[in-house]
Amino acid sequence: MTVLLPGADGTFRTHEPRRDGAVHATGGAPLVSRTVLSAAHVVADPYADTTPDGPAAVDWDATLAFRRHLWAHGLGVAEAMDTAQRGMGLDWAGAAELIRRSAAEARAVGGRIACGAGTDQLTGPVADLATVLAAYEEQLALVEESGAQAVLMASRALVSVARGPEDYLELYGHLMRQASEPVVLHWLGPMFDPALEGYWGSRDLDAATETFLKVIAEHPDKVDGVKVSLLDARREVDLRRRLPRGVRCYTGDDFHYPELIAGDEQGFSHALLGIFDPLGPLAAHAVRVLDTGDTRAFRELLDPTVELSRHLFRAPTRFYKTGVVLLAWLAGHQSHFTMVGGLHSARSLPHLARAYELADGLGLFPDPELAASRMTSLLAVYGGVR
Repeated sequence: MTVLLPGADGTFRTHEPRRDGAVHATGGAPLVSRTVLSAAHVVADPYADTTPDGPAAVDWDATLAFRRHLWAHGLGVAEAMDTAQRGMGLDWAGAAELIRRSAAEARAVGGRIACGAGTDQLTGPVADLATVLAAYEEQLALVEESGAQAVLMASRALVSVARGPEDYLELYGHLMRQASEPVVLHWLGPMFDPALEGYWGSRDLDAATETFLKVIAEHPDKVDGVKVSLLDARREVDLRRRLPRGVRCYTGDDFHYPELIAGDEQGFSHALLGIFDPLGPLAAHAVRVLDTGDTRAFRELLDPTVELSRHLFRAPTRFYKTGVVLLAWLAGHQSHFTMVGGLHSARSLPHLARAYELADGLGLFPDPELAASRMTSLLAVYGGVR
């Protein structure tokens, strides 16, 4: 079977699906040298009668099945994070239900789970810091009651009311004292969400880093780790070298993850990545190779995936989720290519075609014929196959 893929210039090229797929078998030894979590997407209900700005309609069976797929390969799940369209189609009511259901599923299968706690129930103008704190407290309580580890997500509402670094120190300090277990602090850059420009009280990243480190230094016993999503490898390395002993750095850098996870003589990063949604089986296999001490083989497995990741996460980066869901459909993890909020329309047809081509070249599809057939059907909907 061949697929005619469109280019940006309107021409078509022939692509023949790869037949020798990557590692797709489940099971295997637990991952030991790195803690690895995949930020998982949600599967929309394609038959729901809703609108892009209406309540998110989630196919819960398919959504939870995808999490079982990740756990079966030995990965942890980072739930209700940016990849799950928090603030981009999935509202707090939907996120809360997602957290409850996924945490229960994690307990049932013995899977690791961490869940995002933020302030996205605040949908209008926010008056003061106390309102932001109350919203964080509500979400933190729900995550902890579910039995999951909390990831304190960056807050648009906090940016809108914070007067400077001192407000971040005050609010995060309060949350740390309340948390019953160590949390993960999430620094999400404006390339993922433009509303987060100036987080930690400054647009100067050096100044923001100092505030971030001060929050950690004041509460090291309540910080399991930090998740850094700035797409700046040098800055992440510098930051992780300054973390207190015992505080992990979870890379969220979808451009430089192989080198950051591999590390250097002074340390390494763990992982909490959106790209490990489509790369799940291959990523788990690579980390098991790294567990043996073979860094070179680990890089040989993961380095070729960076081109796909950079393609999915290219600007505007926040729309990377469209490519992630496309690949889940092509791989057979869901029966359709639709997204909550209508975001399946957020990327062009040439972009999607290139994502398919790169993923197929990596052997990411358990059934290449199915992927080719589904890609062909998508092209036909767009009028690209005559």
